Amino acid sequence: MTNLFETDVQAIKNKALQHVARLAYNDELTPANALKIPAKIIPDGTKPTMRCCIYKERAILGERVQVATGGNVSGSAEAIVQVMPIACDECPADGIKVTETCRGCLAHRCLNACPKNAIYFDEKSRHAVIDKTKCIDCGRCAAACSYNAIVRHVRPCVRACTPGALSIDRETQKAVINEDKCISCGHCVYQCPFGAIVDKSFITDVIRMIRESENNTKYHVYAIIAPAIAAQYDHVQGVTLEKVVTGINLLGFHTAIEAAWGADMVAYLESQELMEKGFLTSSCCPAFVNYIHKSFPKMVQHVSHNLSPMAQIGKSLKKMDPGCKTVFVGPCIAKKTELDRVRDYIDSVITFEELQALFAAKDIDLASLEPTKLDNASYFGRIFARTGGVSEAVAQAYKERGDEFAANPAVCNGIAECRTALMRAQAGKLPNNFIEGMCCENGCIGGPACLNHLPKDTAEITKYGKTAAEQTILGAISPLREYE
Repeated sequence: MTNLFETDVQAIKNKALQHVARLAYNDELTPANALKIPAKIIPDGTKPTMRCCIYKERAILGERVQVATGGNVSGSAEAIVQVMPIACDECPADGIKVTETCRGCLAHRCLNACPKNAIYFDEKSRHAVIDKTKCIDCGRCAAACSYNAIVRHVRPCVRACTPGALSIDRETQKAVINEDKCISCGHCVYQCPFGAIVDKSFITDVIRMIRESENNTKYHVYAIIAPAIAAQYDHVQGVTLEKVVTGINLLGFHTAIEAAWGADMVAYLESQELMEKGFLTSSCCPAFVNYIHKSFPKMVQHVSHNLSPMAQIGKSLKKMDPGCKTVFVGPCIAKKTELDRVRDYIDSVITFEELQALFAAKDIDLASLEPTKLDNASYFGRIFARTGGVSEAVAQAYKERGDEFAANPAVCNGIAECRTALMRAQAGKLPNNFIEGMCCENGCIGGPACLNHLPKDTAEITKYGKTAAEQTILGAISPLREYE
């Protein structure tokens, strides 16, 4: 497959994951064999591609392997998002800087604006210079400069972290994550240009479940597939969603089930809850729920008590097939934190990146496979993957039941909009009665563990929704309601 991944960071990460997965499938994942993986990926005689030498590149790969096997390289044992200290050393230091566009002008507005006398002018170059021992990074000099010659440099990971959980240690100049603020949205993982921030993988747990099922004879292992899957392989020639479903079955899963089927049920139940309570925030996005708990604790009472689509369909599967194992597959890193809250229904979580590593480990050529239909959910369950989809589905639930109650949603596209809506709601100034919170831009299709983030992804989800055989929510959930 060509152009499968959006960045080379994803490709490198995938190499480590697929080597770990191959060993795990063959029951050969010993500590000694794991230690050999970096040298297999970067053999002797290879020229370094991104670091000073192949030995540092191998050391970084060693930490990737450690995280790929469910280990930690930093943070607490529970931390899903972690910084690899050895890899975090290429970004320039954050702070206010004078660029070459400084003209050494006569006005000296920057100098006069500085409250700490941290700016002086070099006699030889006549350019402004900032004394970092005095500078407090207030930015007043940058605002005052007529030439925009003074800029605030912010590392991509820090800029991506809207909750303010990520900072740079002044002494080591390495990224540090405050777990009390981190919501595991994974935006820093996606934005770090050196791949120095990673998410812990449960890929070996999933392979163990598959192997111990003995070809699904002892128990069934279900893959619960997020609807964002529809936009993952559309750019790869010869690969369709139906072929991906066949590939998932070849990995050893009993069958693939749509998480969107659970989304249909959530839309139905959440519409009832909203009508009963009068105000509600959605519970579908775990990063959004984490954000409320950590940054807006007074709003926790308004979070929907309904399960997320992942957990809802897992709950139904556990009732329909007692003893089965359920694995969620999606674009979301935060789902790995939700796992601890829904262990009764979901046994493990992997991302689309990790799914592709499984395909590579089993040498599965998706383009060559025969298609398998995936058809559990309605149009409305499938569009949960894009911004506005949850609200549209809740409105449809009222329509199908004939309820006169109307949802007035605040549709939040990204965590910044979530913050604004929550602040207004907490202050009693939000005119809406429902907050659809999606921490990723454009919804789940903008998730950090997507294989790509293409502009047409939203249209792909809508198109995928329209292919559903069942066009009503009540029609889709009728089999599930028998078990509720």
